[in-house]
Amino acid sequence: MRLLDVRGLTVSFATADGIVQAVREVSFAIHAGQTLGIVGESGSGKSVSMQTIIGLTRGAQVTGEAWFNGRDLLQSGSEELRGIRGGQIGMIFQDSLTSLHPYYKVGWQIVELIREHDRSTSKQAARRRAAELLALVGIPNAARRLDDFPHQFSGGMRQRVLIAMAMAMNPKLLIADEPTTALDVTVQAQVLRVMGDLQREFGTAIIMITHDLGVIADIADDVVVMYAGSVMETADRSSLFYDFHHPYTEGLLKSLPVPGARRRLTPIPGQPPSLIVLPEGCPFHPRCRYAFDQCTAQTPPLRPVTSTGTRRSACWLPTSPADRAARREGLGVIPSEGSTRRGGRSDEAAGERR
Repeated sequence: MRLLDVRGLTVSFATADGIVQAVREVSFAIHAGQTLGIVGESGSGKSVSMQTIIGLTRGAQVTGEAWFNGRDLLQSGSEELRGIRGGQIGMIFQDSLTSLHPYYKVGWQIVELIREHDRSTSKQAARRRAAELLALVGIPNAARRLDDFPHQFSGGMRQRVLIAMAMAMNPKLLIADEPTTALDVTVQAQVLRVMGDLQREFGTAIIMITHDLGVIADIADDVVVMYAGSVMETADRSSLFYDFHHPYTEGLLKSLPVPGARRRLTPIPGQPPSLIVLPEGCPFHPRCRYAFDQCTAQTPPLRPVTSTGTRRSACWLPTSPADRAARREGLGVIPSEGSTRRGGRSDEAAGERR
């Protein structure tokens, strides 16, 4: 059974320059105990999508559905969402220093969160629970450190505090927005290990928002790739890395360092488009090495690229692996489209490991 089912989510903001369409017809689902990775460049709509679902994009024009435990979160009132946030859905924000109030001790902040969602819990019981949570995420001398201020913790320890707060009420869903940003690789691994341990213990579903495909390779079950506010590709982790379909996914993988591989990293050329005025056709076509006439004229739907329908891609490239490989190597044209390839011969597709 799906724990969260998002259908056709669209989010727009009115600005002095025009309407910013930050999220466009985004759909995805996650089951209990599963980890869903959402990846893409900055400005692709990853964070806005999740913030909208839990009611944190005030002033936005929102359409679509987001079903969680039998209720549509997008139709829920502010008081109802207030009870869900922190209680049934935990959130780990990107910047741990600004996510914790600098004037209040860490223990006080955790205690307040617990008592906000469970008024029957005494301050003493909430404080004991707070110490248990800090110990659970690997903070030494947890009971003593309840009386420390956020600035007295390192970046990695503050991130652990946020994880502890997010897990305080044993939520069914944990949304982690770039939780390892600005942390060194050792601390990143520790933070991810803590999240994995908590997931195994409590059966929590996790949505991991990140631009780091290395993190996705470690923890995700399924992956959603976003670009310019839209979903470009959805696949399980193995398929995304070894048999991707969309050229944007290829570009992300080609810019990812591979341990032991001696090859030059290739960035995606150009810049993401304006979210006020997108190019006609596929939003990625100005940066795509495989673009042809149909890409500039028609926006591709998010369509199945396998017979099972479990993998989907918003690209006009053929779904047949052989035809797609031929296209990528510049050895043929797309059957039934009648359009020739534009541009020079491509390099070997990143991630297609033999």
